[in-house]
Amino acid sequence: MSGVATGAVALSLHPLFAGGTWFWASFGAVLAVTAVGVLTGRSTLPYWVAPPAQLLALWVYLTAVFTGGEAWGRVVPTTDSAVALALLAADGFDDIQRFAVPVPPAPGIILLTCGGVGLIAVLVDFFAARVRRAALAGLPLLALFVVPASFLGDPLSWPVVVVAALGFLGLLAADGRERVGRWGRPVLVRRAPSFVAPRPADTSGLRLSGKRVGFAAVALAILLPSLLPTLEPDPLFGFGVGNGKGGTGGTISFPNPVASLRRQLTLPAEATVLTYRSSDNTPRYLRLYSLDVFDGEQWTMTKPVGRAEDRTSDKPLPPAPGLGARVPADQVTTRIAVSEDVLDLKFLPLPYPPSRVRIEGDWRPDRDTLMVFSHTDTAGGLSYEVVSAEPKPTPALLKAAGSAPEAIGERYLKLPGDLPSEIRQLAEAVTESGATPYEKAVQLQDFFTTDGGFTYTLQTQGHGGSALSDFLFRSRAGYCEQFAASMAVLARVLGIPARVAIGYTGGISASGQWEVRTRDSHAWPELYFEGVGWLRFEPTPSGPTGQASASRPSYTFPEVVTDADDEPSTSPSTGTTGADPSSGPSQAPRNPMLDRDFGGAPLAVDEGVPVAAKIAIGVALALLVLLVPALLRWETRLRRQRAYSRTAVRAETPAAPDATGVVAVRSVAGEPAAAAAWAELDDALCDYGMARQPSESPRALAVRLAREYGFDAEARASMEKIAWAVERMLFARSPGETGPLREDVRRVRRALAATVSRGRRVRAVLLPPSTLLRMRAAGARLLDGFERLGSIRLRLPARRDA
Repeated sequence: MSGVATGAVALSLHPLFAGGTWFWASFGAVLAVTAVGVLTGRSTLPYWVAPPAQLLALWVYLTAVFTGGEAWGRVVPTTDSAVALALLAADGFDDIQRFAVPVPPAPGIILLTCGGVGLIAVLVDFFAARVRRAALAGLPLLALFVVPASFLGDPLSWPVVVVAALGFLGLLAADGRERVGRWGRPVLVRRAPSFVAPRPADTSGLRLSGKRVGFAAVALAILLPSLLPTLEPDPLFGFGVGNGKGGTGGTISFPNPVASLRRQLTLPAEATVLTYRSSDNTPRYLRLYSLDVFDGEQWTMTKPVGRAEDRTSDKPLPPAPGLGARVPADQVTTRIAVSEDVLDLKFLPLPYPPSRVRIEGDWRPDRDTLMVFSHTDTAGGLSYEVVSAEPKPTPALLKAAGSAPEAIGERYLKLPGDLPSEIRQLAEAVTESGATPYEKAVQLQDFFTTDGGFTYTLQTQGHGGSALSDFLFRSRAGYCEQFAASMAVLARVLGIPARVAIGYTGGISASGQWEVRTRDSHAWPELYFEGVGWLRFEPTPSGPTGQASASRPSYTFPEVVTDADDEPSTSPSTGTTGADPSSGPSQAPRNPMLDRDFGGAPLAVDEGVPVAAKIAIGVALALLVLLVPALLRWETRLRRQRAYSRTAVRAETPAAPDATGVVAVRSVAGEPAAAAAWAELDDALCDYGMARQPSESPRALAVRLAREYGFDAEARASMEKIAWAVERMLFARSPGETGPLREDVRRVRRALAATVSRGRRVRAVLLPPSTLLRMRAAGARLLDGFERLGSIRLRLPARRDA
């Protein structure tokens, strides 16, 4: 049973791997260890011989599977095979650092997995079968079970948890059966129904009770959390993480970006989040998250992947996607200090694109987005240095940009198939005069900032699936999230790869450095141009009527020619001008992303299903579960009514008593009229708490019930009619015709119900004891099967003396 338990728990590793190669290889390792354990257990060898023998068998198995070409006879380990195994294990450790889950079936990783599962099997067998401490065997099993929990962001599926728990319970049950078996032959225990005469107490039923406790604990552990409401806030305007599709997975699960900002910045509304100094003393946006997936209702991000070889402490960051060498860029060094009061911030605020980050700890970039994150460290209280090469493209260069690569288009042009056609028509109408993707992008930006009649306001209503259309066609009022998300969608409609960034604007200048405060949290779109890469655009209105610290990038202004050098340049003389971030705080409305947490005016936003509603749903589901016995009793009663409401003329024979002790009768012809009536009467007696002796005949029962409970003439006659029909069915050679018994059963039920209290009648409807006993009997049969499974023994053929 130790091998079964190890295999059951090992199934929890399946989310870590792509494919099933690891499973069959690990299954073979468990079989090899278990086989040696069974053979040594049936011999007279000391118990301490088993673990070394199992380790040797595991070594032979791993040699045969992974380095058979270096072994003698492809099985017997040699020096060369041992060296090959060691080198393959080293490759496995490197692959673990290099790949994100689900990992490919690399030989080194499979070797480490098989070896680890095999060692766990050896430890489990030692504790359970050698030293007879099955409970201690749970420790190595738990160590195996927590491996996927350490690498997966999502929780394990409930079937995997159930299988693992049942494996451990089976191990405990087998150990208990073995202990009891030393004192006698174990027997299966069945308890008598409560309405049958009680039997003497049987202490061996404790084993069955222990199994019931174990199964009930597993069921509660799975079902109870699903009924409890979650307290995670829903994202604003659909911003969040977790619904990204098509990515390669990640090594860590990250929280909702906007919700995480609320949790991280536990500061007053005007508190400083971070400060920075740059070599050119110019403010710049600092990006945290890059959202690339739009499903029609919300923007989310594919989980980032941080490779071990890309650690910021080892070398420069990977190159910015799409950025060519001929694009002029300003190399700037920025020194950033994050406030100690910022909690659990696992992404670094960085100017885009960063080329080098000098920081303490294990921080890794995602190659596709250059987000830098850590699964072990947090940014709160840290100071770090960033070298960035901010591109300075000219409008002429952007107009000449070529088509995006296929990989970029597949990821950053995806739109839901049910996107309203009016949105597509709007994008084309706004940019109909644009000849290039760059010109169309600038026209989109102008549409939101100046031409479209949009206003910056905190009082937005709703963030569901229709919020995009409401914002574009009706209200035309919102804040940075709405503007950024809408421009990114319209850009994708026009064939321009787009994504949404969340982070901070440049802040304000104070005491020789730049201060970024909670009100500077911001969202903006990033658009891709081949040869230049990802560029920031600013559709959110700025200045006194917009977000004060938002600024329009220089490459989106019209190109002019100066008299000094006749070189083209950009000028903010036309279009929307960004407010000077160094001019100090403005009285303009503040960013609402954190207002509710930091004392600002509350926003009327859709936070999803309220907690009270979730609690109500959980209570309703619990009530439905409690009503299962009542529903089963109601279904059984209707089925029986159809049987005893018609006339049966075929011969009927009795059946064996069922597990609850009910004397059931069934018809050979499939028309159990009298049998159904008698079974219903039997259940009614059980539900109302009335005893029926197993030795009582139907006629004797009818006489006793009529005398003890004072039946009237009609009820007495109906009871006698049912008893007569049952006796003829049981004992007559030819029962003859059995008339409908529906009214008779109804009269007897009413007469019985009139003799008990109202509480007993309510219980008979909601929690009928007859149905509960049948459910209990079904559970006992299931446990009996589990007991027989645990009693399986490998029997070797007896030796014959020569």
